[in-house]
Amino acid sequence: MKEIDLTLRVESLAYGELSADESRLVEAACAATERSYAPYSRFCVGAAIRLSNGEIVEGSNQENVAYPSGTCAERSACFYAHSRYPEARFESIAIAARGTDGEFTPLPTAPCGACRQALLEYEVLAGKDVPVLLAGRDCVYRVPSVRSLLPLAFTEF
Repeated sequence: MKEIDLTLRVESLAYGELSADESRLVEAACAATERSYAPYSRFCVGAAIRLSNGEIVEGSNQENVAYPSGTCAERSACFYAHSRYPEARFESIAIAARGTDGEFTPLPTAPCGACRQALLEYEVLAGKDVPVLLAGRDCVYRVPSVRSLLPLAFTEF
């Protein structure tokens, strides 16, 4: 038997340590939480994607009483980004969440597995690592790539 050790290097940053571009992207993700439709979970998530053409596209989670019919903020943003700007490539992504109390979660919230896989496809399309910023009330995690959030990913498509 051979053991494989998988590790993930994440930077935990204060908001003041973000670049101006990173701050704008995080602010866009935070603002997108206000457009969530989450009457059932009351967990509001926003995502913002910076594209190679300079555009920032936002998405928010949209629930439905038929739970599988809703969509997460990350997939809402990435599907809209590619349908609106199919020639543009993803440069970076920011995600923020507000808990059931309406306040931003103290620590960052990571995307679900389905969103990680969806975002990974666009990272593969970009042909390079796409950094991910996970924003919480108290800090921001900078993850080097979508792929790093999904070890042993399915990428042969």
